[in-house]
Order: sequence, then structure tokens, then C-alpha cells
Amino acid sequence: MIAFLYPGQGSQHAGMGAAWRQHDSWELVVEASDATGRDVGHLLLESSDDELRETRNSQLATFVTSMVAFDAVSRLGIETSGHAGHSLGEYTALAASGVLDFYDAVRLVAERGEAMQAAADEHDGTMAAIIGLDDDAVEAAVAGVDDCWVANYNTPGQVVIAGGPAGVEAGGIACKEAGAKRVMALTVGGAFHTPHMAPAQERLDKALAQTDFRAPDHPVYANIDGEAHTTAAPWQRLLHDQLTGSVRWSRTLAAMVDAGYATFVEIGPGTALTGMVKRTARASERINVTAPGDLDALLEALGARDTSEPAEGEHLYVTERLVVSPAAGVFVPETEVGAGAILQTGSLIGTVGEAPVLSAFAGQLIEFLALPGERVQLAQPIAWLRSS
Repeated sequence: MIAFLYPGQGSQHAGMGAAWRQHDSWELVVEASDATGRDVGHLLLESSDDELRETRNSQLATFVTSMVAFDAVSRLGIETSGHAGHSLGEYTALAASGVLDFYDAVRLVAERGEAMQAAADEHDGTMAAIIGLDDDAVEAAVAGVDDCWVANYNTPGQVVIAGGPAGVEAGGIACKEAGAKRVMALTVGGAFHTPHMAPAQERLDKALAQTDFRAPDHPVYANIDGEAHTTAAPWQRLLHDQLTGSVRWSRTLAAMVDAGYATFVEIGPGTALTGMVKRTARASERINVTAPGDLDALLEALGARDTSEPAEGEHLYVTERLVVSPAAGVFVPETEVGAGAILQTGSLIGTVGEAPVLSAFAGQLIEFLALPGERVQLAQPIAWLRSS
């Protein structure tokens, strides 16, 4: 099975949107600017690395870049069987899976970034990576240290601690004494995923309470518990808890491997998450989509293997869907299916050569995008429908 992964804060870099500027998916940047009242295009094209280190900028920029990349992948008709995002990336996972619509998600991300920036300004904080010490040993080492907590469980042997500068320094010393191979100070703007973020939690709660959550198209694995969630119900609580709770990424990856995920596609800036997958599940296939040039490689990688997960549909946010061709050949529509028809998941709408074209979604057929007798390519859009 294929899993889509979405990076968090720290993967941003100056000019990270430049490669996407001429892609059709760039339209999301305009939508994000309208939704937030900020010039997101400036963030993605012109902001310096120093500007992007500010939490209010880095979170918005990383989320939008990841969503642009996800939209581009979706336009190819490639679907996932599950989603997971690291910290901020969880919001991308929720938007990509349909739990949040794009407008709500980008507004939440903007509010989260502002709230966390304010909390970090109020409480001086930092973070450090502990290398070469297992989770239990790190927990034991920092248990007696004031103002220091475990923030991220990234991979076996790589854990991040956070808190006040003195607390993190003391925690790092305690970890070294416990056998850590290395303690690496991280250049961050606060003690994220610790009680330092409690003021941000209070502010974010107000926005979450006004947000409509929906069931995801496929399971979304949560940072807080590392478990797959298939309903809308828990997400307000999970996002609340995530701000001050640890990111249990190593548990998430282990759960996904146990569930049968073998191909991990990291969508968005950077390659940190596929690096973590490599250290956690060495036998897995790992693919990165950071720029349009990666799309052909993604298609080639997924098309080169026998798969029971053909590209059958594209999500166009919340209700708009495309049915795409399962093969190259001549399209022949089903005679009894026309505009306005109500389709179920798996409904036959035509054939391409000998391959049936089945709707990947339930909804109303708006129109065919391919003409009868037209020669189409693999993953070419065939029909547009509005899901029910």
C-alpha cells in the first residue's frame, strides 16, 4: 500500500515555491492569500531564510507548498491508502484526506503559527536532538530535569527534547551521561510540543471550535497516539493535544508498516521524513515530491511495479472529483450514463480499450471530459463529478 507523508516546520527554505510557480496547482497560493489576508506568494518566492524561521511564516509557507505539491500529485490520478504528517504536517494530512477543506485548513495553520509565535515570544524556549539513545533512556534522563520534556520521537535512536534553554542544556547533559552519542542543538523559535505552548493551545481551541471536521477518504495517523483514525470525531481533541504533547512519529511509522504500507511518498519541501522511514523500515520504497520535476519520477516508480492500486480518481477539494483513465487507449462511454447520473463507488462509466473505467467516488456526474472515441493516456481525466 501507498502512504502519503507531509513534512512539518523546519523543512522550509528560501524560494521553495519557485519551482511550482508555473504549475496549475499554484492557484492554491492565490486561494491561501485570500483566505488568510497574507501575501503567501511572497513567502514562497521572496522571503529570506531568516524570515522563514519565524514560526508564523514557516508554518504557513510549508503547509501551502505541501498542498500545492499534493494537488499536483492528485492531478496525476495517484491515490494513497493512508496519510500522516509530522507536527504541522498533520494539518496537510487532514486537508489532503478531506477532513478539513482547504480554506479552513489554511486559516487554522495561519492561526496556529501566530499563536505559537506569541507563545514562544512569551516563554524563551529551544530544542535539541538526542542521537543514539533509546526512547525509554531519554525519558528517564530528562524525568528529573526542570523545564525539559520529550517533544518528538522521530526514529529509534533519534529523539528531540525541548524546554527552556537551561532545561534543555541540563537535559542534554543528562542524556550524554546516560549514553547518548550526540546532542545537537536545533535552530528553532520555541519549545514546541511542550507545556510552553499552552497559551497557543487556548487560542487555537477557539478556531478549532468553529471548524467543520469530516471523515477522511483514507486513514489518517495521528501524532499524539500513532494510531489510524477513520472518522471526524477525534480530530478537534487530537489537534488540541498535539500542541503541547509529543509527536510519536516512530510509533506512527511502525503502525503503518504493520498495517501493510510499503511505499512512502513524502509530499512537500525537504526529505526529512523519507530519511526517517529509511531508518525505521529499510525494506520500504521511498519517494519524494518536492518539485514538478519529481512527478514523472513518481509516475515511473509507481508504474514500474505490479500494483492493485490503479490511478482511478483525483480529489479537487471536498466535493469535486475527477475520474481518470486506468490505461491508454480509446475511450468509449457507457451508453446509459450521462450528465446528471448518480454514480456509486465502482460504477461503470465506460471503457478504455478492454479496461473498465470505474468511478472511484460516489456522486453526481457533471460531465465527461473525454469525447467518445477519443484516444486517452493513462491517468488522463475522463469525467468530472461532484461527490455526495
